[in-house]
Amino acid sequence: MDICCFVTQLVFEKEGVYLHTNAKRSNQDTTIPGFIRIVERGGEPALEWSALEDEGRNAAAVFYTKKDGEGGVEDTNFDPGYEPDWAVISTVKRDQVREHPPVKETSQWSFSLPLSELYSLRRSRFSLGRNFLVFTSRGGHPLPPLHFHRGGTRELLRAMQRYIILAPSPVDGRLFLAYPHDSGALSQSFDELHLFDDGSSDLVSRFIQDPYATTFGGFSKVTNFFRGALRPPDSPFHPRGPQDHHGPPSADDEPGFELITCGVELGPKPDVTRGQPLDKWEEFLDPEGRVKDPQQIKELVFRGGITPSLRKDVWKFLLGFYPWNSTVKEREDILRMKTDEYFRMKVQWKSVSEEQEMRNSLLRGYRSLIERDVSRTDRHNTFFSGNDNPGLTLLNDVLMTYCMFNFDLGYVQGMSDLLAPLLFVTQNEVESFWCLTGFMEMVHQNFEESQEAMKQQLLQLSLLMKALDPELLDYLDSQDSGSLCFCFRWLLIWFKREFSFEDILSLWEVLWTRLPCENFHLLMAASILESQRGEFIGSDHDFNTILKHINELTMKLDLQTVLRGAEANYLQLACCKELPVKVQEVIGLYVPPSPDDETSAESESHETQQLLSQSQAAATETSQSSNSTAAAAARPRPTYP
Repeated sequence: MDICCFVTQLVFEKEGVYLHTNAKRSNQDTTIPGFIRIVERGGEPALEWSALEDEGRNAAAVFYTKKDGEGGVEDTNFDPGYEPDWAVISTVKRDQVREHPPVKETSQWSFSLPLSELYSLRRSRFSLGRNFLVFTSRGGHPLPPLHFHRGGTRELLRAMQRYIILAPSPVDGRLFLAYPHDSGALSQSFDELHLFDDGSSDLVSRFIQDPYATTFGGFSKVTNFFRGALRPPDSPFHPRGPQDHHGPPSADDEPGFELITCGVELGPKPDVTRGQPLDKWEEFLDPEGRVKDPQQIKELVFRGGITPSLRKDVWKFLLGFYPWNSTVKEREDILRMKTDEYFRMKVQWKSVSEEQEMRNSLLRGYRSLIERDVSRTDRHNTFFSGNDNPGLTLLNDVLMTYCMFNFDLGYVQGMSDLLAPLLFVTQNEVESFWCLTGFMEMVHQNFEESQEAMKQQLLQLSLLMKALDPELLDYLDSQDSGSLCFCFRWLLIWFKREFSFEDILSLWEVLWTRLPCENFHLLMAASILESQRGEFIGSDHDFNTILKHINELTMKLDLQTVLRGAEANYLQLACCKELPVKVQEVIGLYVPPSPDDETSAESESHETQQLLSQSQAAATETSQSSNSTAAAAARPRPTYP
């Protein structure tokens, strides 16, 4: 229906609202002055923006439409640099050419959005600039940022609230969700609100949809992330309280908004140097084969990694295959016990007949997904290249056996990427399996269906960026990229697709030390983002091109530079005397007291005895092991400098 036939009533109008276009053509203004309005047409309120030069001309173009296929066309030539189904984004949306030619170049940016189709608004500001708002429709369409050079956001919100409810997100004080004046609306889940409608053709919708969402297993367990990313499990729409503020609001902050800042001043980043790889092993063992000082080993590995010839030995300690305090004799017994246990689990799935499997959809689905993933995992590596490669058979068998080991999790796409380097280094089916179980103890939450761990990590990364580079985060926020969703793959499989295979061997052994904190991988992500600061700040990047640029960093990052930057980030934050508690928690500087702390020092000595309890051959060693480990536990833990 033609909107021009409706009686139009002006409800609200504000001048001095600038639209930032990020236009790439030199003949276009990137900042366009205009008016923001709320108008009623036929009783339906709409939010409209029009350029100052277009006043008195044609009405604004309707930005939102429920028709499919009008959101733009896809560039199928975009190459993400790896398998399309692993891409952070697999398509790039080009602006569709409008059928009606604009009167002037700026008129193409005018829009009209019915308030009934408004999903959310986000408010932020540059460190030295003005407030700006980003509106998003229920179809997932983010409008260009609107900068209020003369204020007026408070008045705009008051006018909007005549027609809709604006509920603050409980996890992001800058984000407000829009609901109709309907008491039942607030009880809907985010899925029911259809922000990410599967039928939508826009980039945001395609970003959060997994290519394997309709297949069994795979990333179907992690791709609903953004459907619940803004909703905590217990209280979907509970407003933030004062205790959640990271800093006091400034005098010019408008009521109804929170400006989340760390409110701290960091000193300069320290210079960090990397060390040499650990190239000696025997000298760190006592006469019975125990590691004399595990913390020293971890610090050496963190500083410089491990020389390739020693990785097979040291990795088994870092990943919990062997306890640090075990003797050579105890390790022989542990290996024998773990070998028996592995093959008992392997027989379980190997002995399933075809007829049985026909009635076991769970096992059949795991097998199908594993076979598909194995066929394309690290095929450039000689250990997995070619047809009928025994390395591929081992990869398949270890992953199938893991399904027997962990029924609750089973197999999730991405686990083959975690296993491949372990199998390459150990060259042993049993050892690689148990190393995988140790690795999964660190990251299994990433693959769980609730995805709470992934949501938490992105929020923690946002906290780090607010402290380390708030201006960069504000810029990303202004381009509707403040959720840092493009870091999802980095955190999911620990940068496996961002660095070369050899670099990943070095990176993972550094991360396995858990030094200087368990979230060092988040400091790595922050280091990468900071390294791209010059690319983003002051550029004409928009949401699409930011995602595309991040994708194109694959295999172009220097690992040692990123590691130095991550450690410098840690030291810079650790030296801040007024670091917010939330940031302290992320980097492990603040740990709430727990009754379990009193017994944690004895956990390692118990580990060996538990592993050997089933082995009668180790019975004579138990007393000696307990004495030595008690002495080790009594030593003060070395602190990270």
